[in-house]
Amino acid sequence: MFGNDRDSMRRYYLQCWQKRKQQQPLDALEQQVARVIEEHPEYHALLEQTGKALQREYLPESGETNPFLHMGLHLGIREQVATDRPAGIAAIYQRLATRHGVLEAEHRMMECLIESIWLAQRNQAAPDEAAYLECLKTLG
Repeated sequence: MFGNDRDSMRRYYLQCWQKRKQQQPLDALEQQVARVIEEHPEYHALLEQTGKALQREYLPESGETNPFLHMGLHLGIREQVATDRPAGIAAIYQRLATRHGVLEAEHRMMECLIESIWLAQRNQAAPDEAAYLECLKTLG
């Protein structure tokens, strides 16, 4: 969405949320972002504090979840499902969503997506779609 510019990406989330709250028109991507934010009320207070939301560091070693990364992973999975890329992910998603609900299905799928991204970075290679799909197939 914004490459490696963390602040621009965070500002975009904040703008989408403000527009939604002010009932301003949203384009298709803004609607998707606002929907994910709505589904995560635990992040609403942070998003009300623009300066804090933009500046805060979320360090894995301190056990904190980065809300922007978390919501971005939801968006990524939804895009993968909408395009069925990798092929077969839409069927896996549908099965998990039927069994666990949409958000829980996406939360389970995030573990595989994170692992796939981490391995690609570690190996300095493109993500292995076949391994990613195999991980997703093991989810129950």
